[in-house]
Amino acid sequence: MKYTNSLAFAKELDKKDPLKSFRNKFLFPQFKGNDALYFVGNSLGLQPASVEKYVKVELEDWAKLAAEGHFEGRNPWYSYHEMFSKPVSKLMGAKENEVIIMNQLTVNLHLLLVSFYQPRGKRYKILCESNAFSSDNYALQTQAQLHGFDPTDAILEVAPRKGENTLRTEDILKTIKDNKDEIAVVIFGGLNYLTGQVLDMKQITEAAHKAGIMCGFDLAHAAGNIELKLHDRNVDFACWCTYKYFNSGPGAVAGAFIHEKHIKNKKLLRLGGWWGYDKKSRFIMNKKFDPMDTAEGWQLSNAPVLSMAAHKASVDIFTEAGGMAPLRKKSLLLTGYLEFIIGGINEKIKDRKLKLEIITPTDPNQRGCQLSIIAHGIGKDFYNALGKAGVFCDWRNPNVIRLAPVPLYNSFEDVWKFGQVAEKLLLKSK
Repeated sequence: MKYTNSLAFAKELDKKDPLKSFRNKFLFPQFKGNDALYFVGNSLGLQPASVEKYVKVELEDWAKLAAEGHFEGRNPWYSYHEMFSKPVSKLMGAKENEVIIMNQLTVNLHLLLVSFYQPRGKRYKILCESNAFSSDNYALQTQAQLHGFDPTDAILEVAPRKGENTLRTEDILKTIKDNKDEIAVVIFGGLNYLTGQVLDMKQITEAAHKAGIMCGFDLAHAAGNIELKLHDRNVDFACWCTYKYFNSGPGAVAGAFIHEKHIKNKKLLRLGGWWGYDKKSRFIMNKKFDPMDTAEGWQLSNAPVLSMAAHKASVDIFTEAGGMAPLRKKSLLLTGYLEFIIGGINEKIKDRKLKLEIITPTDPNQRGCQLSIIAHGIGKDFYNALGKAGVFCDWRNPNVIRLAPVPLYNSFEDVWKFGQVAEKLLLKSK
């Protein structure tokens, strides 16, 4: 598409947007009596307006039914998690028996690594990216220690080449090939939190499997953002949070994927809990753990219903929107427009010292709806000034500002307005 930097052009795109009505389904923070420019859906998604109604149903049933709500409630709590299997599996490119909504992200990562990181002999290393999110680093370090290894030896990292910001697929594949006899598990972020780069999960998984290595992904920044094909790409396991693009609230319940080829393997090591036990005989209270032969077999505890109610409100919106395909289509346009606007600012400023450098890949297939920028010459002062001007974005050390125009609720006019604010602030700094 040929973009134009004008309010009229942005409004025309919004007018033609088939998803434009979904903006009204979310609650925006306010700035001087108007909706703020919110580009932090990659950190915390906006609250769906319907969340209050969904949670209220469960609060009312709790008040009226107490313990009987587990079986007699409008949405029985005993099986509450089961309502997510169909819609979430579609959003994640999985089969219904391969996904489970439970716990929080890092808890799920640990549970999955118990099953899929099983070092044997000289094959004990964990392959990951060098700029993984901190919680992933901590999880991998402590998993290595749990097996008696020194993390500095057991964790093998792939880093961007000197002078580059993102990873090259060929470097990941070469590292797998060169270290195939030492790697026990490959675990990458499907979409890097810092740069916004989407990794080639298909090629990485194929390379790992060719070497006889298990392969999984942390999809915290990919879930609800890009189209995923977890089953078809033969990914062994994955986990994600729901408070970012899935708009389910701070600290919301998370999700996990276990490929169908593994879920019936009851010999596969896992941690046991009551809710992972075969539900047909759960109340017999047998002592020996007998896990279900679906992803539910990785559950430990019963559903956190109030948190799940908020998640259901958002999942229902995704379903109403038609799933990930139309959202991805708009996302490409929104992010492309933001890239165009930033490029125009740089041309107008014509000052290399104040350049806004986009470090996210220019190839749309290698990014989601996030653009990460380095504001040369102004750095965190620019970020702080944006906040004071009503622009919500976020800062990640050492020098990255992340902007995420989310297709469910951001508009092209939002992107244009950001450009106006950013240009004004940069001109003022010259």
